[in-house]
Formats: sequence, structure tokens, C-alpha cells
Amino acid sequence: MIETSTHPLDHLVLPTLSLEVARQRLSLLGFVVAPTGVHPFGTENACVFFADGTYLEPLAIGDEKTAGQAIGEGNVFVARDRLYRNRLGDEGFSAIVFGTADADADHARYVEAGVSAGGMLSFSRAFTDATGKSDMASFKLAFAADRKATDAFLFACQRINAPRIDRTALQAHANGATGIAEIVAVSDRPSGQAGLLSTAAGQGANDGDEILLPNATLTVLTPDAFASRFGFSPGRAPDLRFKAVVFAVRSIAAATRLLAAAAIDHNMSGKDVVVAPAPGQGATFIFREIP
Repeated sequence: MIETSTHPLDHLVLPTLSLEVARQRLSLLGFVVAPTGVHPFGTENACVFFADGTYLEPLAIGDEKTAGQAIGEGNVFVARDRLYRNRLGDEGFSAIVFGTADADADHARYVEAGVSAGGMLSFSRAFTDATGKSDMASFKLAFAADRKATDAFLFACQRINAPRIDRTALQAHANGATGIAEIVAVSDRPSGQAGLLSTAAGQGANDGDEILLPNATLTVLTPDAFASRFGFSPGRAPDLRFKAVVFAVRSIAAATRLLAAAAIDHNMSGKDVVVAPAPGQGATFIFREIP
């Protein structure tokens, strides 16, 4: 058995048909969106970075031919994105990503546990800050998935070279968001997903339907429990689908005023503000005041 420790949340992958639409929607929601980043395998992103070190990665297809070639060459990241889009459409929430200091060790764990989704991926891309300053970012990824749960995947991300870029301006969100507090998945059998999720996170033991990461909580609910908690049905989830992101904000009142001013439909669920998915926003967004 390969020993490890629980990994922190790194980022979330949100497929979208158009980065322009995603940028417009996320900006209306009060987020600062980074300049477009281009991957060498046909995809591109427009990320939202938070002060806690996590981020959202809205992902679009920038070059269909290059993406197709990458899939043919065994690129798991692009292949899983294609699978997700073919099954569920171009708007959604496809992957949870964990930070790691050793992606090779994570890949070995995934293989040993029988949850490896395929070969590792190493790549570099240019990163540009809000002022236009650029540097190179390099990553190594190891992938995990359940053969039955084809609507979701997870991976460990090792930052080989962190760009020397000041992200302060990119983290100053008008809605007051400072980070990701919780990720909510939906499954008809939540306990059946505990093994995959805990293995992917590097957690040594299952913790029921809730996995406590160092910097966030990963919760798995039945569709009925999701509807009861957030006020609307998430639809069917025969195996596993990622559905909602809970953001920590400084002031729920300020976030609510911003949404109202932007004419964004939203509802209260207890003390949480809930915004249903929309084009460019593939997941339910929940704003929660966490001082």
C-alpha cells in the first residue's frame, strides 16, 4: 500500500462552449476573469483565481483538430473533456483537481487502487496576469476515474513551475469571494463513490459521504437531498456528477446586492445565496458568508 496524505483542493474544471460567454457570465456574477490561457493540446481556459490558492477553470475547445489529435495520442485530459461534452453537452462541471507535490506517486496509487483513468500528462503554457505580464507555467497530471461514473473525473496536479506573476488584481472579486469552501457532487448511491473520491484525494480512510480536504469539503448527496438543501432538482445522477460550488464571501449582503444589480436570478437557502447554472456557468454557484 502506497502511503500518502490528504491533498488540498487545487481547482475545478467547468466545460463551456464559449470562453467569451463564460467571461461575460462570470463577470456579471462579480468575478475577475484572467486573460485567456491556451493549452498545447487544443483546449483553452479563462480562469478565476482566489486568495486561498484555489481557482475555477472554465474550459473551451480552441482548436478542434489539435484536440482530436491529442485524444488520438492518448491525452486523458482532452479525452475526458470530449466524453463529458458528448454525454452531457458543452456546459457543465466535469472535474475536481487536487494539488500534489508528487504526481508520479499519485499515478502509482491510482493504478494500484484500480482507478487510474490512463497515462499521465506533462505540459507547459504561458500565463498572463491582469497587467499583461507573462510567464511560463508547467504542470504534471495524474488521472483517476470510475469506469461506471463516466460523467466525472478527478486528477492530481503538480505545479512543476509556478509562474512569477502577481495575482493580487485577479483575486479582487467584486462579490467578495475569497475561496472555495465546499464542492457538492450528486449520486444515486453516495456511499458507493467514497472509495474513488477518497483515493483520488489521497485520504487514507473514507469519511462517509463527506471528505474533508485541508482547504475545503467535498460532499456527495442524493438528488433528493440536493433538492432539499438548495431548492431545486439537480436532475438524474445514476453514478456521479459534480453539481455545485460553495464560495466563501466576506459579506452575503454585499454579494446579494451585486447579484440584484446585475439582474442575476438567485434564491436564499438558509443563509446561502444560490445561483442556478447558466451558459458560461456550468455549476450551481452558492455564496456563503465565511468571515
